[in-house]
Amino acid sequence: MSLSSDHQEDLAVAELVVLVDEAGNAVGVAVKQEVHHENTPLHLAFSCYVFDGHGRLLVTRRAMHKPTFPGMWTNSLCGHPGPGEDILQAIRRRALQELGITLRDLTLALPTFRYVATMGNGVRENELCPVFVAVTSDEVRPDPDEVGAVEWVSWPAFQADVLAGRREVSPWCASQLAELSPEEPRAVVRDDCAWAALPPAARQQAG
Repeated sequence: MSLSSDHQEDLAVAELVVLVDEAGNAVGVAVKQEVHHENTPLHLAFSCYVFDGHGRLLVTRRAMHKPTFPGMWTNSLCGHPGPGEDILQAIRRRALQELGITLRDLTLALPTFRYVATMGNGVRENELCPVFVAVTSDEVRPDPDEVGAVEWVSWPAFQADVLAGRREVSPWCASQLAELSPEEPRAVVRDDCAWAALPPAARQQAG
């Protein structure tokens, strides 16, 4: 069935996400604004943990009107690479759009992280979500449409507090913290992480 010209134009301007199968292969695209619901299909995303020159971690609070997990504290930024978009470029794009910062030393930390998280209303996240670590020296200028608040925290204390249940964060952030190193930020990246371990859909889009 062919698409109408109006629908084709709508897709051209909409933000699209990459749908993936269980093996991480790209199998299609979906409109980001429509992809999250009670039966959210598995799709490609990313998470990034941003540190400053003093080794502090930037944590953010999701804006209250976000469709999934509004108002929750989480890692520095998350997002979705578009079809054909280099995943590193997507992370840099999102950091600039959401936080007004540029990144350096962008490094892969958890190449195969995946999670499912369901809200009380039944809407769920279902993402294949490689995790990255980066550094910035910029002043954070959050977009209020995306970020309700920001905070610089001690990495070891933040990780320990979350894992001990003393601080509530998004489900994906809690799961990621359980897999990341408790060492200093420069050593957060696991030695066994390799670009070859990325899901095929992300590897195809990685520079």
